[in-house]
Amino acid sequence: MEKKTAVADGYIHGFTQDEQDRLFKQARVHEEIIFSQVDFSNAQNIVEIGSGVGAQTLILNERYPEAHIDCLDFSNEQIARARQALKPLLQAGKVTIQQGDALHLPFEDDTYDGAYISWLLEHVQDPIGILEEARRVLKAGGVIYVNEVFNSTFYVHPYSPATLKYWFEFNDYQWSLKGDPFVGGKLANYMIKAGYQNITTKVLTHQYDNRTPKKRSQFIDYWTGLLTSGAEGLIQAGRVDQDLVNEMTRELQALKKDPDSVIFFAWILARGEAF
Repeated sequence: MEKKTAVADGYIHGFTQDEQDRLFKQARVHEEIIFSQVDFSNAQNIVEIGSGVGAQTLILNERYPEAHIDCLDFSNEQIARARQALKPLLQAGKVTIQQGDALHLPFEDDTYDGAYISWLLEHVQDPIGILEEARRVLKAGGVIYVNEVFNSTFYVHPYSPATLKYWFEFNDYQWSLKGDPFVGGKLANYMIKAGYQNITTKVLTHQYDNRTPKKRSQFIDYWTGLLTSGAEGLIQAGRVDQDLVNEMTRELQALKKDPDSVIFFAWILARGEAF
């Protein structure tokens, strides 16, 4: 029998160098909002599942320099970039990186004080199975943080029909690949099924309006990069055409110039404990 793997039928963002660069920028865009809610101060050993290019690993090490971090990712392309970004930490023995499947972690039971998963479960077929594996390798009382998308929360003003149409196709395409762009809303249920206790969830937000025009402009630039990162795949799949991509980009640039524009996005950070 073929062993089940965690990955979906495709990765909507691709593995280009530009996309990998975007992931480092993305980590910093969200850093303060996410990590102000994360506490690994008592963790000596952390496992990061779906560590990608190592962008989150850098932040984990900066904030918890005494902890050792074991990273695992399925993609050899992402791991190669992570080895570049994390070279000093790898040489110092602060971090390890392995290629592997999140449904079959190459770690012993009861090994880690902390586990961290960020922007992974939206791209997999069996999120509960991954959460169960994370619980297996956590010690009793070990803490997991799971940071995930809830893409139905996206809102812009003024009304931007090309952007919203593109966003629908983006999410529907990810769903067709057996991913889940709305997984954040289900995290608590999934963590209960995976056997965690003392589960909490927090809704984290980017909300920019006339109070913060500079941050609004910066976030619109980030969001434009996020959306266009999937354009090639969406065009190849026949979901959108270049005209829609161009109109979406034009709308987003118009939002930057509009003195009354609003952009809003929310996602979910869940915390649980293993017993």
